[in-house]
Amino acid sequence: MADVKTAQDFMRRRLITLARDTDVLEGVSKLLRDNISGAPVTDSDGKFLGVFSEKCCLNALTEPVEVACECGLHIPYVREFMKCELVTLSPEVDVFDAIDHILSRRISGAPVVDGNGRYCGIFSEKTAMRVLVAAVHDQFPGTKVESYMNLDRNRIISDEDSLLDVAHKFQETPYRRLPVLHGEKLAGQVSRRDVIRSEHRLVSEAARKAKKGDVDPKLRAVVALRDVGDYMDTEALTTGPNTDMLSIAQMFLNSPYRRLPILEHGKLVGQVSRRDLLEAAASLLRPKPNRHRAETLYLSPLSDSAPPSLS
Repeated sequence: MADVKTAQDFMRRRLITLARDTDVLEGVSKLLRDNISGAPVTDSDGKFLGVFSEKCCLNALTEPVEVACECGLHIPYVREFMKCELVTLSPEVDVFDAIDHILSRRISGAPVVDGNGRYCGIFSEKTAMRVLVAAVHDQFPGTKVESYMNLDRNRIISDEDSLLDVAHKFQETPYRRLPVLHGEKLAGQVSRRDVIRSEHRLVSEAARKAKKGDVDPKLRAVVALRDVGDYMDTEALTTGPNTDMLSIAQMFLNSPYRRLPILEHGKLVGQVSRRDLLEAAASLLRPKPNRHRAETLYLSPLSDSAPPSLS
C-alpha cells in the first residue's frame, strides 16, 4: 500500500447527530428512518458526548418488551419478522469479490452457503477487516471466503424463538445478524435492525395506549419518556483525524464498534465506519487478476413445518 491514508482522507464530515435530551423513541425512529446503525450525541457546541448505537436501542427497548410480555401482550416469534430472501455468498468465492459484493449491496455481511443450500458461516465487515490486515502484512494475492468466514454455531437461532430470546442474544454478543436454520439449511436471517424495528413498534404502541390509560400501570411506568442520554455509550472508542488506516482497522478488529467518531479538541469533526474503511482500502489492496463475481442467491419462504432441533 504505497500511500497510507489517514482518517481525514476518508471520514464522513456531514453526520446525523442526536442531542442527549432527544426522546429515546424518537432517537430510535431516526436511526431506523435514516437507515443508520448509530449516531454520535453532541451538545449545542458540537462537543462529543457519546454514541447512540443499535446496542443502546436494544437496551432501551428490551426492558419495556419484557414487561409487555409479563402483562400478556403478544411478543412476536422469529418466523413473524425474519427475512427469508437473502443475499448469500459461496465459500469458494474470492474474498475481494465478497468485499466488493457487500459494499455494492450496501449490506454489512452475508451468510455463506454451499451449493446445496447448507449454512457454512457468516462473512461480515469484521471478517473483511481481517482480509485487509492480512493483505497489508502478507501481500497475499487473495483467497477464498471459507478461510475468513465466522463459524460460531452459537449464533444460530430457530424460527420458534421469541423476539425477546433474540434481543437478549444480541445484547450479550457482538453479532449483527443471526441465521435461522431448518436442519443444516439456511431458512432466513434476523438482524439487530429487524429486532429493533419490531421492539420499537411494540413499545410505541404501548406508549400510545399508556397515554390513554389503557395499559397495566407497570407497563405504563416502563414506557415513560426517557432520553437518549440515559442510554448512550459514553465510553465509545474515538480517534483523531491523523490516525492511519491500518490503526483504524486494528481498532475495529479489537472492539465491537462499527464506527469511530473523529474528534479534535473534544469536538466531533467526522466519523469513520467499517464500511468507510473497507471502501477506502479495497481499491488499494485488491489484487489485479480478473476474478469471477459473487452470485446472489434468493431463498424460498419458510414451509409450515416446524424446524428440527438444532441441539
